[in-house]
Amino acid sequence: MDIRQLTYFIEVAKYNSFTKASKSLHLSQSTLSKVVKSLEEELNVELIDRSAKKIKLTEAGEIILAEGEKIMESLDDISVHLYDLMNLRKGKIRMGIPPIIGFLFFPKIIKEFNELYPDIKIQIFEDDSKTVKQNVMEGSLDIGVAMLPANEKEFNVVPFLSNELSLFVHHTHPLADRDHVDLNELEHETFILIKQKLFHDLIIQQCLHVGFHPEVAFESSEWEFISGMISENLGVSILPKPMETKVDHKLIRSIPIVNPKLPWNLGLHTNKKKNSSPAVRAFLKFMEEKLPYEL
Repeated sequence: MDIRQLTYFIEVAKYNSFTKASKSLHLSQSTLSKVVKSLEEELNVELIDRSAKKIKLTEAGEIILAEGEKIMESLDDISVHLYDLMNLRKGKIRMGIPPIIGFLFFPKIIKEFNELYPDIKIQIFEDDSKTVKQNVMEGSLDIGVAMLPANEKEFNVVPFLSNELSLFVHHTHPLADRDHVDLNELEHETFILIKQKLFHDLIIQQCLHVGFHPEVAFESSEWEFISGMISENLGVSILPKPMETKVDHKLIRSIPIVNPKLPWNLGLHTNKKKNSSPAVRAFLKFMEEKLPYEL
């Protein structure tokens, strides 16, 4: 059974007439009769009682009509949904974001995107950069916001932000009023670090590079906890420079780190081996038009 056979049969049933149905379908009556007959032969059952002057459906024909109308309705629904998808009336994006990044940027970004595409739903999953990249590769995420660099053999990347890391200290800290600080000056500090593997490893490696292993007292993925600990003068932290827009400047100071500077670069990652949906492509285009991104 194919769609053409079903369509022609339903039209005959609708008019109870091969003549009227053939006119509606712009077919010859003989062609229409052959197609309906082929359907009956394929199903090995008579669908139309042709013995009377006015044709009528057999019991089997009534069943095929009822089920066939459901099939045609489903096909219409598929066409509508595909049209909505391709024309960005509907869609879904699964996006992975490390917690600090989401806190900094994405409420504003998602609000602006939803104003343009109100029926595209964005599902946010928070995790560290390494896990986000892995989930993009495995296909459970459509887009991953993660630290660069990225493996360009595995990912298509839209650079999102180029920034640096800064030192965050209590306002009474001896370094609080400095214009900048060398990383090796932090050798004897107690650190409070973000609990995200790539971020954590970057800081540890840079400290080792300048000659010391940092003493890490606390780790957390929650910004409120980290800022609260700094506010109580329980340690210092190295965080993305844009976080300075979120702190209470009466309690916390942000100081640029030099010698070396610590880059903090982010990108939107998609799986290079997977075709992105229209909704995902629309989001990437939206972000590219906003670049370079500013808070």
